Amino acid sequence: MSSHTPDPDPYVPGSTTAARTDSAPPSGARVGTVVWGLIVLALAALIIVAQLGIVTLNGTYVLIGLMIGAGAALVIGGLLSARKRDNSPTTGKS
Repeated sequence: MSSHTPDPDPYVPGSTTAARTDSAPPSGARVGTVVWGLIVLALAALIIVAQLGIVTLNGTYVLIGLMIGAGAALVIGGLLSARKRDNSPTTGKS
């Protein structure tokens, strides 16, 4: 009979292990998820405005505007996310 005891499973609630320490805080919503949510909300708002007859919309211009806005939001969000994530001190080694 072996005297070796297996390590606790890090994926089972209630088990403890010293190797399972996360130094990074849990991240929030992903940038892509937020941008796609905003796109869906913008489309819904534009459809409601068009159905009410307040404004007539050209579909091509609406899609171009949404693509420009989504692309800008993804780039800016990605840059902000990378900037926030890259705050750890460096050791000087490459």
